Amino acid sequence: MELVKNKIYRCQITDYTADGTGFARIDGRAVFVPRTAIGDQCDVRIVKVTKNVAFARMEKLIVPSGDRIAPACPAADRCGGCCYQHISYEAELRAKEKKVRDALTRIGGQDGAKLLGITGAPTTEHYRNKAQYPVGLDADGRVVTGFYRPRSHDIVPVERCLIQSETADRITAVVREWMQEFGVSPYDHAKKRGAVRHIYVRVGEKSGESQLTLIAATRKMPALDVLVQRLCACEPSLTGILLNHNQREDNVIMGDRTDVLWGEPMLEDRLCGHSFLLSPEAFYQVNHAQAEQLYRCAVAFAGLTGQETVIDLYCGAGTITLALAEQAKTVIGVEIVPEAVENARRNAQRNGVENVEFLCADAGQAAQRLAARPVDVLVVDPPRKGLDETARDAILKMPPPRVVYVSCDPATLARDVAELCGTGYRLERAQAFDLFPRTNHVETAALLVR
Repeated sequence: MELVKNKIYRCQITDYTADGTGFARIDGRAVFVPRTAIGDQCDVRIVKVTKNVAFARMEKLIVPSGDRIAPACPAADRCGGCCYQHISYEAELRAKEKKVRDALTRIGGQDGAKLLGITGAPTTEHYRNKAQYPVGLDADGRVVTGFYRPRSHDIVPVERCLIQSETADRITAVVREWMQEFGVSPYDHAKKRGAVRHIYVRVGEKSGESQLTLIAATRKMPALDVLVQRLCACEPSLTGILLNHNQREDNVIMGDRTDVLWGEPMLEDRLCGHSFLLSPEAFYQVNHAQAEQLYRCAVAFAGLTGQETVIDLYCGAGTITLALAEQAKTVIGVEIVPEAVENARRNAQRNGVENVEFLCADAGQAAQRLAARPVDVLVVDPPRKGLDETARDAILKMPPPRVVYVSCDPATLARDVAELCGTGYRLERAQAFDLFPRTNHVETAALLVR
């Protein structure tokens, strides 16, 4: 039967999509209902009908799922940041493990038993060491910070986020009040004008340091000296206040130039026993405790004996690289962001690690350049889009006996696993890790053997 827009239907939620949306079938048609839980019996209103599926919103909860809990966040039903605030953490972990397993079986064509399970986080609150708040105005013209409403540039005001660090929220409040007092305007994406685009705060879990990067569309702003004074007085953990210039018209958060307004240009932290200096541009996992678990697993999957040459593609500031170097003969780190490569080189030096080298290059290009070099283990930690075609081709030209794939997207992981397994590799095992509690994201480490 055709479902009718604006009509109310009764259904039961039976599954989640990859982005955490509830799934039901009504008269044989797939229907997606946000903010629902498996087991919910509810009345839903159809808001959109396409050729194959329909989208709805819940109008009335008839029988709640046994997994339901009261969301701790007051913005949970409006904010686009978290999708699992309304279910227990145990249910969230089940959903994420199933998400990875389904991707590996349906997209990757693999035996689901190869996924050993999922490692949950020790805490679901205030675990993020990196906050990037967009800035806007509310209906009364007051400066607000928060998160975008799903599929929009509308900001849902959030002054205390349950997954961000409390330090980040304190620093953000000072910037917000300074903007309001001195008439510093937020950037308007529609009108392409305004000053401040994002407030970016990074904190060191182990060092206790914090760093603010103000991301602006204009080069000049009033009373920056006042902002620096207020921030230093408010937050003793601050070691650097930076101004990043971004005049692009797209959604890329950071621009190409960063100036130091006060303090140090880099933040220090410790991970897996090593000390790291981090520029704002450098990649660094947002969940410290879970990152250590993930990296230990990646090193264990590498199966190192001290005699191997290892290539670490997408190495960022060298976090995995240095962990691998403890047990390998030589490790070559590759990263496209120049600031991150410079961070990585400094980090190796400050930790006294001499059996590493770093290349600043696109992962695919670097893999082509290194293809003639004997490699025992290849470690890849690509962005959400996964390996590009050039990188996959280069892997097959090397080809290393073992590939350790660290992924933040199960779908692209499964796609790349299927590609590699079709050309001489097999998936040995995989392990999921929840680095992003209350969101739909999940990390996975996978071992492929030639």
